[in-house]
Amino acid sequence: MAIEEKPAASVAASQTSRVDRAFTGSATPTADTAGKTTIADSVVAKVAGIAAREVAGVHALGGGGARAFGAIRDAINATDLTQGVKVEVGETQAAADLTIVVEYPAPIQEVAEQVRARVAGAISRLVGLEVVEVNVDVNDIHIPGDDDDDSTPSRVS
Repeated sequence: MAIEEKPAASVAASQTSRVDRAFTGSATPTADTAGKTTIADSVVAKVAGIAAREVAGVHALGGGGARAFGAIRDAINATDLTQGVKVEVGETQAAADLTIVVEYPAPIQEVAEQVRARVAGAISRLVGLEVVEVNVDVNDIHIPGDDDDDSTPSRVS
């Protein structure tokens, strides 16, 4: 009985990607399905970012540096809806990684679960891809009033 070994390149490729790379559906187009639709990774990232922002308890997306640049973009009315979102898109599957800031006192685990569900649902419904993974990284917690308080006296004149 011979054992078939996979080439090293194929093993390495399957270990580095979380989503499928080969189309597994029917290769024969019909009159109704002829043609190909390509959806850019940035579109999937934007869908994920919008969905995550809709969850109650999410204050912002992205790490500290990204949020600082985001504030500048917001000031000139050029909001980046993909901030704090990374996606990996295959032929029929997608995976997403999000970095969020949770509003205090929202329960962090519940917010993360709701983000995971909302993002997976939006990608499945709007883009038509199977979502294999949604990772949520809670980077910070926002305490209302911390950055809104202008009454603090300045230490310099």
